[in-house]
Amino acid sequence: MPRPKLCRRIGFNHTARYFKPQGIPLRFLKEVELSLEEMEAIRLKNVQGLEQTEAALKMKTSQSTFQRILTSAYKKIAVALVEGKAIKINE
Repeated sequence: MPRPKLCRRIGFNHTARYFKPQGIPLRFLKEVELSLEEMEAIRLKNVQGLEQTEAALKMKTSQSTFQRILTSAYKKIAVALVEGKAIKINE
C-alpha cells in the first residue's frame, strides 16, 4: 500500500480555475491539471522568490518533495503552453 498523502500548507486563495489560450472555446481544448500544491510551489519559488529550502519549510514538506512538486508543475505548464492546452487548477 502506498503511504498516505500528507496535508501540505497552501498559503493563498486563488479565484481562477482555468487558464486557456485566447480565442478558442474551452470545450475544444484538452486540459492539463495543476494541483493546489503545484500552484503553491510555483507561487513560493517564482512569485515570492524564496529558496527551495525556505519554500519547503513554508509548505511543511521536505526540500526533495518540494523539488518534485515544482518540477511536476513546470512540466505541466510547459506542456500547456507549447501544445496550446488549458490549465485547470484542482482543489
